[in-house]
Amino acid sequence: MSELLELNGLTKAYPGVVANDDVSFSIARGGIHALLGENGAGKSTLVKTVYGLVKPDAGTMRLNGSDYAPADPRAARASGVAMVFQHFSLFEALSVAENVGLGMENPPGPRDLGRRIWEVSHAYGLPLDPERRVGGLSAGERQRVEIVRCLLQDPKLLIMDEPTSVLTPQEVEVLFATLRKLAREGTSILYISHKLEEIRALCDAATILRGGRVVGECDPREVSAGELAERMVGETLTAPKSRNASVGDVVLDVAKLNLPPVSKFGAALRDVSISVRAGEVLGIGGVAGNGQDELLTALSGERLAPAGTIRLEGTDISRARPTARRRAGLLCAPEERLGHAAAPDMSLTENAALTGTVRKRLTRNGFLDWRRTRDFAQEVIDAFDVRTPGPQAAARSLSGGNLQKFVIGREVLQGPRVLVVNQPTWGVDAAAAAAIRQALMDLASQGAGIVVISQDLEELMEISDRFAALNEGRLSASVPTADLTMERIGLMLGGAHDLEAADA
Repeated sequence: MSELLELNGLTKAYPGVVANDDVSFSIARGGIHALLGENGAGKSTLVKTVYGLVKPDAGTMRLNGSDYAPADPRAARASGVAMVFQHFSLFEALSVAENVGLGMENPPGPRDLGRRIWEVSHAYGLPLDPERRVGGLSAGERQRVEIVRCLLQDPKLLIMDEPTSVLTPQEVEVLFATLRKLAREGTSILYISHKLEEIRALCDAATILRGGRVVGECDPREVSAGELAERMVGETLTAPKSRNASVGDVVLDVAKLNLPPVSKFGAALRDVSISVRAGEVLGIGGVAGNGQDELLTALSGERLAPAGTIRLEGTDISRARPTARRRAGLLCAPEERLGHAAAPDMSLTENAALTGTVRKRLTRNGFLDWRRTRDFAQEVIDAFDVRTPGPQAAARSLSGGNLQKFVIGREVLQGPRVLVVNQPTWGVDAAAAAAIRQALMDLASQGAGIVVISQDLEELMEISDRFAALNEGRLSASVPTADLTMERIGLMLGGAHDLEAADA
């Protein structure tokens, strides 16, 4: 295969950090090329350069044999480069056709556009109804809209950033079939993902970044996922240690919980029941938008459910607010790191106080004890290997993986009786993900009940004792993870609740 895109010596520096340092590699025409690296390795800066969002300080690019230096994304699209971002850029109140048209430079008339969406989406196994409103689509269907919008522009290079993070296993298979068809037709694909087994299954080449530099290239089909991870972080990774799986009494008992959606397009909780024992990890899977945010806010006390009961070690806390629930031992870590789990412009010391004041006794005579609070923040930094100048650093200055380690560590070190976490390793690299998963398992070994809400099925299978699926606000009965196959999990995520066994 000839080369479609060639990168030569790309360098981009920001104050205090070199994001890309003399990066050179090429992508074959019709190849599916993985770009790997831990958080902060320089992947985002590099793909933004290719897509025209960032101008490099040095280096050149060649596309299809010609010099390539896009001034902006419009110029990149005109040259045949398209990108599907990790976070969708769709208007929920508009139709599929209207959203697609907004992303095109010169869209055809509404009738022709609708016909083209129908034809292209069905031709590539991603069927869409052009007239449906995006707010009523599943996460997988929304991703189809983004992909079809790109395909209508006949791209030579398609960049995909964490494309499977919101998909069921069946939807992943459909996506991979689509990408392989595109590659056979000559489209090159630059694929970014932290899911290394997916990389091995899909990609025929990989470039590995570390600290902004290229540290290796390989055929991912010929190496193990563990070896890929070790090349990314530059050290040997160990799998989470096994733990004492013995369980005790029920510590969290939720019965017939109902809650309206948090937004117009959210999912209402409907008769959700959960039972978690001391020393047990319950994994809850589900495609984004099926009630995950609602479940966490209901358990944390941020929103009081109008129906249903929540009992913590036998005590009814259904009407208790977040501070009272924390005092009793129910702690939660939400999905959104910046803005919900942590205040971006506040220091790590201040963020430690936001949730740790009660259980870590950070006040004295009604005032915050800054020394004790700094010590607590430093304890989290040391115990969870948070890479930061110190507790005085602002939360927004940390990489996603390091901030997530701080957020999880802040809750774990408070010794909860029950810890509920939503997307604990969302978008973090292999080393940080391994550390977070180990911390959750260690906490369970100490007798806490753990609820992990995640779209990462491999993660749930690795650390959970039981699994339940959340679909359109309904939670299935839980099933021992040892009894599950990926096919059965996919059916559960799609709402086939008649397949599950009763709670063990």
